[in-house]
Amino acid sequence: MATALRKPLSHEDRLSLTEHLDELRSRLIICVLTLVACFGFTFWQNEAILKIVNEPLKETQNLDGSNADSKDPLEQAARYQILSGRAFAGEAAAHRRAAVAYKALANRTDNDAEKREFTLLAQQELAAAKTSQAAADATPKNQERLPVTLGVAEPFTTTVSVAFYAALLIALPILLWQAYAFVLPAFAPGERKIALPLMSMVPFLFAAGVAFGYFVVLPRAVGFLQNFNDDDFDILLQARDYYKFAVVFIAGIGLLFQIPIVVIAITRLGILTPRQLQKNWGYVLLALAILAAVVTPTPDPITMLLAMVPLFLLFEISILLSAWLNRVSPPGSWWGEGDDADEDEDSYAIAFDDDED
Repeated sequence: MATALRKPLSHEDRLSLTEHLDELRSRLIICVLTLVACFGFTFWQNEAILKIVNEPLKETQNLDGSNADSKDPLEQAARYQILSGRAFAGEAAAHRRAAVAYKALANRTDNDAEKREFTLLAQQELAAAKTSQAAADATPKNQERLPVTLGVAEPFTTTVSVAFYAALLIALPILLWQAYAFVLPAFAPGERKIALPLMSMVPFLFAAGVAFGYFVVLPRAVGFLQNFNDDDFDILLQARDYYKFAVVFIAGIGLLFQIPIVVIAITRLGILTPRQLQKNWGYVLLALAILAAVVTPTPDPITMLLAMVPLFLLFEISILLSAWLNRVSPPGSWWGEGDDADEDEDSYAIAFDDDED
């Protein structure tokens, strides 16, 4: 444990196989303890987390009764409930007004029989008003769309799964640091200059991708899928399937946001140059479109474009950043090759060259 808590080992350190295994064990223990602590917190706050994940479902169906032309069975049922509640409330008000009128008639007449009759009618109207008002008050107030569970244990198992995914997301920075600290000794000093900035960018880009996927792309995708041919189906959304879809969808967007790391890595390692990537932007655009189509499994082109546009912008920004980095410090010099690097420095600065074709 002490090994895991200290700073990462240096490239010059020499460890035996047993010491390497002890280092791995210590860092795995740190990862497990971190994940357990985060899971304890997320399971404690599971209701709040479930509300956050369910948020994109709110707009998937019109359950407020405002769409009179809808043929969706669930929307029709919701509209019937709302209109019935309004009718019962109006009926209760009418009964109360009738009770007041009968009381006034009972007070004006001197005939005992009529007085008793009007009083009885007023009591009956008040009783009817009470019944109608109770029916109006029983109208469902929560019109939000919620996923359904089918199995006996599914509410518990689904809650545990969602809490675990949330814990994994929270613990990701620490898990990545432990992975970095373990593999760092394998890098030479020059290689470490590449690895450290790239690995430090991973959690931030992933978090940005998750936020973009949750707030922008996921509601659009869920809305399209849940309203597709909704006039022909009773669309009941199972909790287990929805949460699995949401997690895979958001995680996929988060992974796609790692494009800058891939671009910078291959340019800093000298595999490709920024100019080569820039010249072949058409192929890159096609690849991004395919990736966006795979990650957003909807036939809706708008959803795919929402996922693809930021990816292409990230790719272009990555090319400019790579060109700037290569101009400041050519890749060859990072590997100890000095000024005799095989690749010409000017080829890496092409994005900033005013004479480029």
